[in-house]
Amino acid sequence: MEAESIKLFATERQIEYLDAYEKYGSFKKASEALGVNQRTMERSIARVRAVAARQGYAPEHDMTHPAAPGFSVSGTSTYYDKDGNKTGQWVKTRQDEEKRLEAVMEALEGFEWKPAPTIKKPSLVERDLLTLYTLTDFHLGMYAWADEAGDDWDLKIATQEMVSAVQEMADGSPNSECGILNLQGDFLHWDGLDAVTPASKHVLDADTRFGRLIDMALDTIVWAIDSLLAKHEKVKIIICEGNHDLVGSLWIRKILKKLYSKNPRLEVDDTEFPYYAHLHGSIMLGFHHGHKTKNKSLPALFASEPRFRKMWGDAAYCYIHTGHYHHTEQDMAEGGGAIVERHPTLSGRDAYAARGGYVSWRAAHAITYHKDSGECRRVTVTPRRKHGTESL
Repeated sequence: MEAESIKLFATERQIEYLDAYEKYGSFKKASEALGVNQRTMERSIARVRAVAARQGYAPEHDMTHPAAPGFSVSGTSTYYDKDGNKTGQWVKTRQDEEKRLEAVMEALEGFEWKPAPTIKKPSLVERDLLTLYTLTDFHLGMYAWADEAGDDWDLKIATQEMVSAVQEMADGSPNSECGILNLQGDFLHWDGLDAVTPASKHVLDADTRFGRLIDMALDTIVWAIDSLLAKHEKVKIIICEGNHDLVGSLWIRKILKKLYSKNPRLEVDDTEFPYYAHLHGSIMLGFHHGHKTKNKSLPALFASEPRFRKMWGDAAYCYIHTGHYHHTEQDMAEGGGAIVERHPTLSGRDAYAARGGYVSWRAAHAITYHKDSGECRRVTVTPRRKHGTESL
């Protein structure tokens, strides 16, 4: 009787879960029978019970008087006699302000990720090679005005620059067996509905609304991934945490991992730690945005960090890549056993950087590594757009 009553508050999918649970007697067996994730089923049924309770139905707590349609229960008072028997109940209701939110949650519950379509792999690749495509401090969503900052920069310009850069880097690089798309932190200019830095809350010059920023970020990254899948047999995605996109880098990784979950040729580095690494033969590649640790300290960190200790020991050469300061810098002395390179950015300056007198060479690199001898080729691209307001 209780199961039938609670179905009054369930969606069709949730009713299917309840029926299976009632039939098989356990979440494990019911989820296996329906071919769904057990935790998904458990959360869905828990949500039905929560919805029913808000409507006044939770018999395990002596709540058996649901509110009328369009209302929710704001509180109940139950009266018991000295023997613990219920003698009365006062149910307070209000207009249901959570109805729209509940509809959204139901839609999300029923949503199923559709993997990205499979891209045909290249017929011929060079087995010993890996090409690393790095874009750092791209600041998608930033606004800059040429008269103030020296160059224009907005969402449209940024997406055009990214497409041009990735295409040019790929065209100039060999068909390496593996390609790595390295978004080296601060790919997004800001991290939420308010255009401010996450930690210090400094107000930023934003070009658009956050919803549109999300759309454009995913569109451009997916385009880049599909382009690399057509060129390389295996592709890896590294989305480094930056100081401007602490949360944004996280949700981008999670979305890409789900989107490409059925593609065996693509790997998304889902590391929660703000340091990342990859071993290509005897070549170790390390990655960090540069906001947590200075370049000179990175070799010691990668050598001693338990996550990377074995990789470091197996490598003959180590190259560590950083960004953050928007200019190029390379320690060719291999201090500490690694070459540490700070990459330049393709992005224009914002008003803060221009007024502070910060000037940097704008560029992006695609670096190819041989599995035994290290870097063997480099393609450098610079912005297609000229200073001022001329179009591409």
